[in-house]
Amino acid sequence: MIEQNASPPYQGFEQGPIRPPSEAQSLLVRVTRNCHWNRCAFCPIYKGARFSIRPVDHVLRDLDSVARHVETLTLLSSGPGLLLEDDVREAFNALPAEETAPFRAALSWFVSGMESVFLQDADSLVLRPAKLVVILSRLRELFPSVKRITSYSRSDTIARMSEDDLRALGEAGLNRIHIGMESGCDEVLALMYKGATKELHVRAGLKVKAVGIELSEYYMPGLGGCDLWREHAQDTADAMNRINPDFIRLRTLAVPERSPLAEEVRAGRFRKCPDLLTAEEILLFLDFLEGVSGYLASDHILNLFPELEGRLPDDLPRMKDLIREFLTMEPEARFIYQLGRRLGIMSRLSDAADPALKSEVLEAARRSGVTPENLDETTDEIVRRFI
Repeated sequence: MIEQNASPPYQGFEQGPIRPPSEAQSLLVRVTRNCHWNRCAFCPIYKGARFSIRPVDHVLRDLDSVARHVETLTLLSSGPGLLLEDDVREAFNALPAEETAPFRAALSWFVSGMESVFLQDADSLVLRPAKLVVILSRLRELFPSVKRITSYSRSDTIARMSEDDLRALGEAGLNRIHIGMESGCDEVLALMYKGATKELHVRAGLKVKAVGIELSEYYMPGLGGCDLWREHAQDTADAMNRINPDFIRLRTLAVPERSPLAEEVRAGRFRKCPDLLTAEEILLFLDFLEGVSGYLASDHILNLFPELEGRLPDDLPRMKDLIREFLTMEPEARFIYQLGRRLGIMSRLSDAADPALKSEVLEAARRSGVTPENLDETTDEIVRRFI
């Protein structure tokens, strides 16, 4: 585990920059700042930022602040999550400046039902297990109605932990861990400086499953580029088969300018997959899934197919048929769906047949000068804005 010796002064309530889409309604509790690995070529999030661990007493002060504001909001409410805007504004305006941030966090969480908590930033499990247990215990003490506490972690962090320590975290309340596998292909993992191998991913995933904590593994379609897409799909599916995670979450590759991978693209050393090839890769991944009984989720705006969700293995045939339908569409219809999805006009493949939506997409294409020839370049630019 990574530790710091000196305890700096409390800097006030903190929340980090990201969380999984599935944690949109969670209270965000910042345990660490940034990412201790911070070398992944595809990731722009923490580049140039120094990693640090927040002292436990600082995290507890954050939790106590949220608890005080939740108590105030409870007194103001006329029912679960029901608040009058004037009452909230009056309470907010009466606060000292240092209390406004925890009040906003408490308010957002209060109106969402206060059922889940997400520990930030990139890997909360680098904190010593005994210290993380203290934080988890305080969460349970202050908010006994919370149903789920989750965190990101890295496979190498979990692989170093003892099973007893991991089980202790589960017993203290941590009941889901999100791991960015991204790929099960060793060549892809090395090219992306992921700091893990397929076997390490499998070992860590099995350890999480063994102690009874829910496991959410992430697969990044497109990460192998045009050269390694087959190996990427097949090896990642094999790793998922061996782990059998509770969730497989799709996160299609985007390459923002501030990521190290962007330079590889500019230099021609990495050829990004167009949508059509990425769809073929996902279909190959699904073809190689075997014995997985979790849930496959496409819960990110970067994904071309938001409806590609379902329980495995029962919904697998339907999901494969969806991609085959896309691959066999007439080129114009496929163009309309790709652009319509990226512009937020379409959310289902069947939307491409809707006359009104089709007209809206074609008009947007005309105004912006988007054609089948520049579609991939245009959609790449659109998705980069989402990161």
